[in-house]
Amino acid sequence: MKGFWIPVLHSHLPFVKHPEYDYFLEEHWLFEAITETYIPLLQNFKKLEEENIDFRLTISITPPLAEMLSDHHLTERYKQYLDKFEELTEKELQRTKNDETFHRLAEFYNRRIKNIKNFFYSFLKENVLNGYRYFKDKGYLEIITCGATHGFLPLLSPNKKAVETQIKIAVETHKKHFGEYPKGIWLPECAYYVGVDEILSKYGIEFSFLDSHGLIFGKPKPKYGVFAPVYTPYGVAMFGRDPESSKQVWSSKEGYPGDPYYRDFYRDIGFDLDFNYIKPYISPDGVRVYTGVKYYRITGDVDLGEKKPYIPEFAQERAQEHAKHFHWARDLQLDYLSKLMDRKPVVVSPYDAELFGHWWFEGPDFLYYLFKEIDKHKQFKAITPLEYLEIYSKNQLQQPSPSSWGDKGYYYVWLNEGNDWIYRHLHYMADEMEKLAKKYVAEQDKTKQRVLTQMLRELLLAQSSDWAFLMTTQTAKEYATRRTKEHINNFLKLKDMLLKENIDESFLNWLEKKNSIFEDIDFRVFS
Repeated sequence: MKGFWIPVLHSHLPFVKHPEYDYFLEEHWLFEAITETYIPLLQNFKKLEEENIDFRLTISITPPLAEMLSDHHLTERYKQYLDKFEELTEKELQRTKNDETFHRLAEFYNRRIKNIKNFFYSFLKENVLNGYRYFKDKGYLEIITCGATHGFLPLLSPNKKAVETQIKIAVETHKKHFGEYPKGIWLPECAYYVGVDEILSKYGIEFSFLDSHGLIFGKPKPKYGVFAPVYTPYGVAMFGRDPESSKQVWSSKEGYPGDPYYRDFYRDIGFDLDFNYIKPYISPDGVRVYTGVKYYRITGDVDLGEKKPYIPEFAQERAQEHAKHFHWARDLQLDYLSKLMDRKPVVVSPYDAELFGHWWFEGPDFLYYLFKEIDKHKQFKAITPLEYLEIYSKNQLQQPSPSSWGDKGYYYVWLNEGNDWIYRHLHYMADEMEKLAKKYVAEQDKTKQRVLTQMLRELLLAQSSDWAFLMTTQTAKEYATRRTKEHINNFLKLKDMLLKENIDESFLNWLEKKNSIFEDIDFRVFS
């Protein structure tokens, strides 16, 4: 055996819950991710298990995602989403019955949604986390955590308590959902700053991941590059991302997802079909949206109108070929590295989980075929970080470099002229939260305790790195700006009520229902 491969999927969505509306577009981010990514992945894990294929995968389930997947309101909304999706595919069977090509695709989607619904209700028992817990307990998955609300830790660090609270609540939330404390963490946005490892170590975190330059530019230079982990000054193992294997998968230009036979993401019947026909399946205000029913393949660098029909069988063949190619490339890479190193090299390949299935429709099948290739040839082994550290417990001591996996490699995406205004508010709120948590640490009044705890929730939700990211990318910019301002305003309004001892309980009740993340937390975590 020439070496090891550590695949990592980072599963994350911001906390979005709007019980005040019958339909809310941004809630569908979750429903699409469940239907297109999380369930297809879990279905393929089950197939691998049934075929006695040994596989290993490290998956981060961020606290906001875990909380949403366990939320009763969102679960009920998801059931409605599934029913609506199935109803649409039934209508498509009728509409396409005289067109053999598109009728076969309508049948494909109808079968697919029926299988997903059956898996959700039978195997998952209406909670996606049950699937992850099942494969974790079987030893196939290493599930790790993230920041409590995916806060960009380097930019929260002026208040050390803000960072510590993000980590402490994340660790406690992980235990709540998975029955044990996490050993690993995906640093939000893979963002590292000097000193964060002290906090990670304090809460029992043994390993994390950095982008390549986080290790390469660390001091001293890493002896093995990114092909072995390093220990930080506080003893946390940091694994570096391998750029070659990452690019092969995530790049739509140079990687597999851009293959002309794969399904096209952008050509969707929500935009193609007659408005009155599709109206029940798009936004109630008439805004056309993606329905998930897509009949065309990428085809090539052509306009949407020139796309050719999707052929699932051809796409599956390509997924198998790409899995074989990826296996061949890793085999070659590990063979070369093993001749230069005095230990077996490890290649670390981290990706956003939502790439697999949502953006790259065939991605979950690619992983399924890849694990079968690895099991068949046994040239290298897929393992978890903890399994690697059991084999090689002695590693180089290094101070990694501040870094992230965002555009340009550092903090620009989350701190620029378009979003820098948010940080003066986040720092002020964190400082105020710390003062009030100390002042009211012995408070016995239950209502005041609730106000302070809801203030903490509003602070945590405002700290989510997703809002700054969406402002930079100009996708859902208005929603991200509105959410940030809403949480700042809620925090200040609650603070004013507390200090004036004039608490609007109806407002408090509403916030506890709407922004209900982390129901078990206590504001004293900040004291």
